[in-house]
Amino acid sequence: MTIRIAIKILLGLLLAVVLFHLCILIKIIPYEITWGGRLESDQEMYIFETISILVNLFLGFVLLIKGGYIKDFFQHRVINILLWTFWGLFVLNTIGNTIAKTSFERLFALLTFIFAVLIGIILKNKRQI
Repeated sequence: MTIRIAIKILLGLLLAVVLFHLCILIKIIPYEITWGGRLESDQEMYIFETISILVNLFLGFVLLIKGGYIKDFFQHRVINILLWTFWGLFVLNTIGNTIAKTSFERLFALLTFIFAVLIGIILKNKRQI
């Protein structure tokens, strides 16, 4: 798989994830089935979901830079460091999702694993697009 294909797949998945979190924010999806079933109030949900959306949008921004779709705002070295950080977060999130309280969230271990694999593919190839 090429870096460009991995980036396009990740961008599509990120769009779906952001839409999912927006559905939680507007209460189409109950927040009790997310965040390991640990959220206890609407206020906590708004904070966690907003942060999650912002982090996912930032990852999308980093991927757009890496893919050459938008101007480089950071050096390529910084982009790679950010991608390694996201890779680590997705590996840890995969582990966390496997031990979540809700079976719905345990299914997200597969999604976070796919994110980690695709970011790994991007990082494995050292050349720029």
